[in-house]
Amino acid sequence: TAAGKGLAVTLAMAAGPPPPLEPSPLPTFPEEGFADKFLRKTRENPLVPLGCLCTVSVLVYGIICFKKGNTRRSQLMMRARVIAQGCTFAALLGGMAATAFKSRQ
Repeated sequence: TAAGKGLAVTLAMAAGPPPPLEPSPLPTFPEEGFADKFLRKTRENPLVPLGCLCTVSVLVYGIICFKKGNTRRSQLMMRARVIAQGCTFAALLGGMAATAFKSRQ
């Protein structure tokens, strides 16, 4: 019966050693401040901060155009912002893939 099978599995689990109570320790890194980590990450993948800067610049310019009443330019800048965000995201994924590929070798 199903209850008998469940009991057998439970007894088999109880017969083995107990699972560890603590998870495996996380890797430790030397103390690294925000500026050090930012510079290291920027050196690893320089396109991500560049893309973020480009995205923010286009966004700010689009908002300024919107405030001035230039709706055509504002719409163009919002579309450019979406493209810049997409490029930044692609750079982020590319950097992650490169790091994963590098760690496998």
